[in-house]
Amino acid sequence: MEPSAGRPQHGEDPAERPEQGESPGRRQQHGESAAADQQHDERPRGLRLRLESFARRFSPTGLVLALTCYCISMTPSLIPRGWLFQGLLTGLSMIAGYAAGAFLGWATRRLGFHARWDASTTRTLWFVLAGLTAVLVPWFLVLASRWQGDLRTLFGIEATPESHVMLVVLLGVGLALVLLLVARGLRWCSRRAGDLLGRWVPARVARLVGAVTVTVVAVLLVNGTLINGAMTALKNISAATDAGTPDGAVEPTSPLRSGSPESVVDWDDLGFQGRGFVSSGPSVEQIVDFAAGGDVVAADDVVEPIRVYAGLQSAEDIDAVAALVVDELDRTDAWDREILVVATTTGTGWVDPSMSQTLEYMHGGDTAIAAMQYSYLPSWVSFLSDRDTPPAAGKALYEAVYDAWLEQPEDSRPFLVAYGLSLGSFGAQGAFSGLQDMTERTQGALFVGTPSFTPNWAYFTKNRDPGSLEYSPVYEGGRQVRFGTEPGSGADVWDIPGTWEEPRVVYLQHASDAVIWWSLDVLWREPDWVSEPGPDRLEMTWVPVVTFWQVTFDMFVAGNVPQGHGHSYHLAYSDGLAALGAPEGWDDTDTARLKELMSGVPDES
Repeated sequence: MEPSAGRPQHGEDPAERPEQGESPGRRQQHGESAAADQQHDERPRGLRLRLESFARRFSPTGLVLALTCYCISMTPSLIPRGWLFQGLLTGLSMIAGYAAGAFLGWATRRLGFHARWDASTTRTLWFVLAGLTAVLVPWFLVLASRWQGDLRTLFGIEATPESHVMLVVLLGVGLALVLLLVARGLRWCSRRAGDLLGRWVPARVARLVGAVTVTVVAVLLVNGTLINGAMTALKNISAATDAGTPDGAVEPTSPLRSGSPESVVDWDDLGFQGRGFVSSGPSVEQIVDFAAGGDVVAADDVVEPIRVYAGLQSAEDIDAVAALVVDELDRTDAWDREILVVATTTGTGWVDPSMSQTLEYMHGGDTAIAAMQYSYLPSWVSFLSDRDTPPAAGKALYEAVYDAWLEQPEDSRPFLVAYGLSLGSFGAQGAFSGLQDMTERTQGALFVGTPSFTPNWAYFTKNRDPGSLEYSPVYEGGRQVRFGTEPGSGADVWDIPGTWEEPRVVYLQHASDAVIWWSLDVLWREPDWVSEPGPDRLEMTWVPVVTFWQVTFDMFVAGNVPQGHGHSYHLAYSDGLAALGAPEGWDDTDTARLKELMSGVPDES
């Protein structure tokens, strides 16, 4: 018996059965529409399944530690951070925490420790983690905004818009996800390589060889392509910059400057920073105006300062460049000046104008500054690519000048000072084996913002007197070495009781200067300075890896802060140079006058 026309046949879906009397064409269109609807329904379902699969692959322990590191990364460090640096720091901290948690989870499972929870417990734990995330993420954004605001107030920096906090989350989470996907991609490649090798060798050996092969290839690609490419680009950019001339700099006409027509060093060979150095500085009229405000230097005694310099292109090697500097000192009769400063430059060949101008105003222009270029790269690039050259250059220059200085009549030699800032301080101290060497071959030394990897600084700091702080150490009761750490001043070198013997060694440093405190040791060891009550920074909490990233990012912006904080020592030179060898009759009133004058001079740090 045939089925009734109005009833669906057995197994037939009434919704899919064409209406009675419907034409074949209509039935075909209906079928295509149903298929399209089904495909449309499957797309979001497939996407949802892929997202669920992606989410299930996350390590719970890794997510917990990633959330923890997110919170810690928001805590204050040395320098106020903008949204860009905070976002990068947060992303790197989160992926570091996730990696540590994922490895911990894997290791415990391999050791046989595996908690077997039922579905209900697992779901509850995921809800707890989600709830904590929903609370802690915005809460620490609020705290971070408050902490950064306190730091900015301490530094005298204008507050940033509150809307920037959302950019921190977007950048941090985005960076962490990108790095996670890269890591998963490398793991996938490792497994595929292991599966391929497994056809010929045992499975465990194949997996090991596959992992090693992918790791080696990845490292070679990163080092050979990304890092080397970036370094090459930086070198090309720096070389192009070095060939240029600072705005407003013109070839000097005074015979007392290198690069002038009388100089043995060509203007074109001085480099970007060298051209800026010899073509700048206060005029005789400006120095006379300052001298007239006191009674230390008579206006008639003011002379034009001497500045000599040799560039990287001036000779074939650093010894020959240093010899040219000595030739310039001979040519300009620099040995007849009151004070001679041998300045080791930073990586680009820069001499801090704040030091030069402070020195020249203080001594009525009766000064000479000798410097040379050993690189055209930024200091951090110079340090990463060649750590040996800065101290070698500092040693070559100082010893060449010192040998020539010894040949001068003893009763008419200029007061000889060794000086360096930042990487220049690291380089300048390369000329000396220790304190005895410093005090035997100088009449004073001024080292500013010294990196912690400098051997002499590290020795004095490590062997400081019991009870003194790492950021403000006291070495041998301050007998010859003293640290000026007062923000914007350094005048506290006088606070230590007892006689300060000559020759004197002065270190100027700020508790908030990340250039000083950056060290690989911060990755795994808590340094003393972290928990010390620095006068120009907030309380910090050391956490492995995270604190290292904080200090690393702080280092890149340490000089972009108001003077008296971070790596900016604009006004501190007045106290540092006065402590070493101020003119006869100079007192605190004169130092205050000089600071007032320099406060109106732009800080070019």
